[in-house]
Amino acid sequence: MIGTGILKGMAVTARNFVGSYFEKDRLITVQYPEERVPLPENYRNFPFLIYDGNDSHAGLRCVACKICEKECSPQCIYIVKSDDKKPDYMGKPQFYAKVFDIDISVCMSCQICVEVCPFEAIKMDKDFELSKRERFDSLLFRKQQLSKSNEYYHKIHPVEAAAVDKNLADAAAAAEAKKKAAAEAAAKAAAAKATVAKATETKPPAEASPPSQASS
Repeated sequence: MIGTGILKGMAVTARNFVGSYFEKDRLITVQYPEERVPLPENYRNFPFLIYDGNDSHAGLRCVACKICEKECSPQCIYIVKSDDKKPDYMGKPQFYAKVFDIDISVCMSCQICVEVCPFEAIKMDKDFELSKRERFDSLLFRKQQLSKSNEYYHKIHPVEAAAVDKNLADAAAAAEAKKKAAAEAAAKAAAAKATVAKATETKPPAEASPPSQASS
């Protein structure tokens, strides 16, 4: 019958229109900022840096490898590597970012920097209320503004953060086990070497054979 599709579409529209007066889930508009729609966990806005512990400098996971800077499509990340080193989360001395800037006026929230980071140091934030009166300097986020604690990461991305922490803990445990195995192997090699050296020192010298008499 001609017009059946139009009637079905109008029925769906009418059902949603009437239902919006009785079902809160059908409401299209919320009274922002008094009311806020909860953001899904996989929502992403702009990147931020993660640090462990209470010190944003000592606990910063970033080691200034500059992979995110190289892979950034809009080239909005700027990093300067430090001259000295500090221990990372596994206790290994690493370089750190002396300067880490992100121009959020250029960032397109593509998440490439997160995907390529081998140290789980940069993640995507949910904060979208970043409007400023100035157009330039205030939209350039420095390392101090970008650094946020691991607790904050767990708050906005609980499932993802738990998985990341597990991976880091497993990597740290594997590194510790490898270090312990290497130390044990070195100790065994040193003990074996000492045993051989001791045996060589206590071994009696071989008796000299009598000289052969010349035939007359």
